[in-house]
Amino acid sequence: MNERGVLIIVSAPSGCGKSTILHRLMQRRDKLCFSVSATTRKPRAGEVDGVDYFFIDREKFDRMVENNEFLEHAEYVGNCYGTPKAAVDARLDAGYDVYLDIEVQGAMQIKRQRPETLMIFVMPPSLEELERRLIARGTDSAEVIRGRMEQAKCEFEQSKYFDYVVTNDVVERAADEISEIIDRYKHEQNKN
Repeated sequence: MNERGVLIIVSAPSGCGKSTILHRLMQRRDKLCFSVSATTRKPRAGEVDGVDYFFIDREKFDRMVENNEFLEHAEYVGNCYGTPKAAVDARLDAGYDVYLDIEVQGAMQIKRQRPETLMIFVMPPSLEELERRLIARGTDSAEVIRGRMEQAKCEFEQSKYFDYVVTNDVVERAADEISEIIDRYKHEQNKN
């Protein structure tokens, strides 16, 4: 029988390199998988149902909320997003560590339901570096970047509620640190 996997939340303000770090972790760890969220938004070109998201209508989403089928859920810009419990639990039961790339409020919802969840917050080396990264992306206006910087400052305040804070100064080092955190956490859980 497989040992149950660990539920891992990784949160970070936009531009901290979280997606790049998680991509490196997926390459290194055999039994690590990404939690697929449900959404009411329409699929974008190239997105696959059950891979990128579970695409569902608002009526089904609302029914799932009523039936307490989500670990967390939120509405953002007119669309609903949520993490289905059944899909996550199936992967955990199969021995996979499941990571969720979600914002701070969703992380807190899950931690209340599942206190054993490993929570990791990724920080930039400095606010100046975060702003430089956001500008270098070339995807946002100066006004949007200002908004992201203000949001990041609010999110930094919430990092105190996480089990670990990892600074992404060098992607490989940050990925190594998170991998070591997961190993230590699993070792501690197996002792209990």
